[in-house]
Amino acid sequence: MRISVIGCGYLGAVHAASMAHLGHEVVGVDVDERKVALLARGEAPFFEPGLPELLTEVGATGRLTFTTDIAEAAGATVHFVCVGTPQKKGEHAADLRYVDAAVEALLPHLRPGDVVVGKSTVPVGTAERIAEQVAAAQPEAVTVWNPEFLREGFAVEDTLHPDRIVYGLPEGDAGRVAKEALDAVYATPISENIPVVVTDLATAQLVKVAANSFLATKISFINAMAELCEATGADVTELADAIGYDARIGRRFLNAGLGFGGGCLPKDIRAFMARAGELGADQALSFLREVDSINMRRRVRTVDLVREVCDGSIVGRRVAVLGAAFKPNSDDIRDSPALSVAAQMGLQGAHVVVTDPEARANAERLWPDLRYAATPEEAAKDADVVLLATEWQQYRDLDPEAFGEVVKHKVVVDGRNALDPVKWRAAGWVYRALGRP
Repeated sequence: MRISVIGCGYLGAVHAASMAHLGHEVVGVDVDERKVALLARGEAPFFEPGLPELLTEVGATGRLTFTTDIAEAAGATVHFVCVGTPQKKGEHAADLRYVDAAVEALLPHLRPGDVVVGKSTVPVGTAERIAEQVAAAQPEAVTVWNPEFLREGFAVEDTLHPDRIVYGLPEGDAGRVAKEALDAVYATPISENIPVVVTDLATAQLVKVAANSFLATKISFINAMAELCEATGADVTELADAIGYDARIGRRFLNAGLGFGGGCLPKDIRAFMARAGELGADQALSFLREVDSINMRRRVRTVDLVREVCDGSIVGRRVAVLGAAFKPNSDDIRDSPALSVAAQMGLQGAHVVVTDPEARANAERLWPDLRYAATPEEAAKDADVVLLATEWQQYRDLDPEAFGEVVKHKVVVDGRNALDPVKWRAAGWVYRALGRP
């Protein structure tokens, strides 16, 4: 099939390369000339494990091209809309200007029988509005919604081998035609017995935000338990292990610490609340306000914990922050808890030095007032305290004996509960973590 992918950010670039890997002829379209130039050379414009290799592989086949000219999408049978939906400035609602612009640009190039497939995370009701626009421009084109469930750091794997595929389809013949097209696009994963959920447009739009809201709730729940553990002397990690054995609960996403960040969970739960308010159902999601509040409190509590181990004051203290990305295996610093905490400590008088194996350049560009180092050892030189803020494997694997030789004081605050406290304490470190005695 010939496919167009409108928007080549985290979602679109991975989707375009993966679809070409599956054998389709794909054209990726983006307004960012620099991004398009990099992708056209087979270079990933952001860090995502496996993507550079995938771009090199499919680039050699000639099945994947990138352009800034939306007219080159003409002739594709299926058009995936993969642009971002950030949070509006000063509001909780999603900013749909990029979705609207992408659809508006695509409309003149639609042909009878084309399928417009939304993958962007949008407020419920957006797909129906876009379907009206598409029908007005090309009555024989169909609009469907096919939400993405990618994890940054695992996006290639999640695209090629998803845990489920969701189709939001209109009723009647239009829905049948669209399903046939999507089945052809996803023929390979479907042949691997990946579940396909066929539903209506409204439900398909709700699936992604509902999933993210559930995950955010689970993370904030264990962080709320961490607050209680600190008040009682209990250990939140052991608590999570114990309740995680319950099959109804599970252990995943029960790691207490700095909380969630990134370009999805924070803005998605806020946009979900905003849309519920517009629909007159705001009380149904009022609990998400506390989920968001708990998450933000963990950042303040982390600064407080660093202050505690510095005998009540961080003024003039040298703090090494290990991690800038919002999660490991990514260079994404959007709403990064690590950088938020680093900036707060800097404003309160600490000498903060940040390091990250992939996100340092992005952090330096957007947070120029912070100081940066290339390695953990360089960041921790003569440090009064070390804060683990992003649980990169190389930080988890640090040798506390050798690492202790570069710091001024052997004090570590484990903001992700990722280190072995027994091992670090045996090496002479004062070890503190959120929710642990």
